[in-house]
Amino acid sequence: MTQNAPGAGRLGEDVLAEVDARLADADARLTRCYPGDPGTRQPVHTVYVPADRYHADLVAEWGAQALAAAAEHGGLAAVAEAAQIDPELAEQLLERVEAKLTTEPIEDLRIDFEDGYGHRGDEREDADARRVVEQLASAGHARSPYVGIRFKSLEAATRRRGIRTLDLVVGGLAEAGGLPEGFVVTLPKVTAVEQVEAMVFVCERLEEAYGLPPGRLRFEIQIETPQSIIAADGTATVARMIQAAQGRCTGLHYGTYDYSAACGIAAAYQSMEHPAADFAKAVMQAAAAGTGVRLSDGSTNVLPVGDPGTVRAAWRLHARLVRRSLERGFYQGWDLHPAQLPTRFLATYAFFRDGLPAAAARLRAYADRAGSQVLDEPATAQALAGYLIRGLDCGALGADEVERLTGLDRAALDRFYRREAPGGAAAPGAPTAGRPGRPGGSLRP
Repeated sequence: MTQNAPGAGRLGEDVLAEVDARLADADARLTRCYPGDPGTRQPVHTVYVPADRYHADLVAEWGAQALAAAAEHGGLAAVAEAAQIDPELAEQLLERVEAKLTTEPIEDLRIDFEDGYGHRGDEREDADARRVVEQLASAGHARSPYVGIRFKSLEAATRRRGIRTLDLVVGGLAEAGGLPEGFVVTLPKVTAVEQVEAMVFVCERLEEAYGLPPGRLRFEIQIETPQSIIAADGTATVARMIQAAQGRCTGLHYGTYDYSAACGIAAAYQSMEHPAADFAKAVMQAAAAGTGVRLSDGSTNVLPVGDPGTVRAAWRLHARLVRRSLERGFYQGWDLHPAQLPTRFLATYAFFRDGLPAAAARLRAYADRAGSQVLDEPATAQALAGYLIRGLDCGALGADEVERLTGLDRAALDRFYRREAPGGAAAPGAPTAGRPGRPGGSLRP
């Protein structure tokens, strides 16, 4: 062992090198398995529409229908009241939400060839797949920032039909000028890690067949079965699925009703807030932490339609569930009807605007200490910056007000979010790819 000068410690370079060597494999594994958040924008919701109902103007149509539903029951102020949002806070939201419903009412659209579409025979599904390609290609800037399809599962009964639809849509878009920038597909009803491995194989072959860049095709995994949470041997299947995706998995989406039914929960009690749902989502959250895979909560099937009392009750329920998901770190959810969009954005904007003063003050105080070389809890600054960035991305917050309250512009917020080490390098486990919140940001690696 190398002998150092008195008072300098007695562990020499040989010991440090040995520790590095012993941990080299673990270091590589941590870097590979936990690359951190990708740093791109995450949509606040995913809207599912059956494939036969999709058309190029659907996004604008949903926005108009959302505003009409609000107007029918007294306007957005009345929706905010039904959602039990504080009146003073609601005043900050109404103009922003109206603008959102006018310009970008759907952040992520999933054109559904699965449960929402059903089984219609090969000839009909082929025709709808080709029509979807035509409509997506013609939609252009009228598309939502993120868009894709949900095809039938890789279970034996549906896998060939599902892969054929995926082939028709991906190939058609590739040949019609290329996949939309935010294109992603949804793999439903996953019950085995091998299905994820098979999906990777299919993606690779589609990329080869249509001349797409390697890694271009990305997919979400829908967690709709207990087998996708805990395997027969007691291991956490969902954690293995993330790794089996080889970097192609962008998100885990909780399927409220399929999962609840599979657990034997009576229909009247199936809910996003059932204890079985919370358990599944807690496992998803632990499995995805640090991997760069995002989380999405499910949906409520209680729609705001019918008489005024029924509509107001549905809005109150939806707003409460959206807020509940946000508070638990699920920043995305499903919406199934245009009339759910007002409460989606009112509740989401309320979440970010309600917490803006405290978050901005805490980050400003941290930044001032950082300027004096007092580096207290970088993870706290990262979380605060991430919160403000999400609020900016969805339109809840304005860049000018965030900069005024924090003293930080967007580039500085991004640096805190990435937890950049001296010299500009990102700290281990911090986001490394791209700039968070880039509108229409790519889902590419």
